Amino acid sequence: MSNLKTSLLSLGAATALLTSGAVNAGIIKIDETAFNPTAGLITFSEFSGGTVNPTYNPADYGAGAGSPVVTFGGFFEGQSLGGPGDCPAGAALSGCVIGTPTGTLTLDANSPDTFITNDAANPSSPVLSGSPRFNGAISIFFDTDLAGVGLEGGYFNAIGGTAITAFDRAGNVIGSVENEALGIEFLGLVTEGNVNSIAGLQFSLVGSEPAGFAIDNLRFGFGDQITPPASVPEPGTLALLGLGLAGLGLSRRKRA
Repeated sequence: MSNLKTSLLSLGAATALLTSGAVNAGIIKIDETAFNPTAGLITFSEFSGGTVNPTYNPADYGAGAGSPVVTFGGFFEGQSLGGPGDCPAGAALSGCVIGTPTGTLTLDANSPDTFITNDAANPSSPVLSGSPRFNGAISIFFDTDLAGVGLEGGYFNAIGGTAITAFDRAGNVIGSVENEALGIEFLGLVTEGNVNSIAGLQFSLVGSEPAGFAIDNLRFGFGDQITPPASVPEPGTLALLGLGLAGLGLSRRKRA
């Protein structure tokens, strides 16, 4: 009985680990193929170059009623740009945002501007840049909660130097995804269970990025407009679960 109890406890721990990882993760990383054709798409070619802090109504990006109004700025109220002692080594201070959004998530009207510009390093120029050009943080506000958001970022010259971070309507962090490649990379995320809870997204530096950065081809959608990848347990978790099952089988054989 003691061996059986121990094995059951091991199995329970393994199962808890298997399920809690997904619950605590908050978000799942996705690529652009996860967004269905009905999801929103902003290419920044909809408005003329030089447009500052553009506002996109659904009709501007070809969507229907009920789709979100999308606005842009440098950061959210309650945040600020970091100082020399606040940011990771190699991160331009103009692209490093510190602090937590306060109150209902709102773009800070006094934050640095974003603007549409051409980018010779991006094959689908124009892009949206923060200030100064190619070296400023970009924050995105949706007036309707979404389940998933993604964008093409770059041109990256360092891995892990840039990230997108999703916020809920109260300003809480839902989760973030860092760049894992050089050049142009799609960074996307969806909430666990495709829950519509994303009110804002921030594209900013979390490390060194020596050659600047901008965004293009912003995608976003509600839960029924996104198909996330099938959840695959981590190898270590599967091994632990296997050990629990093996132990349970061994206990049964001994008892017999």
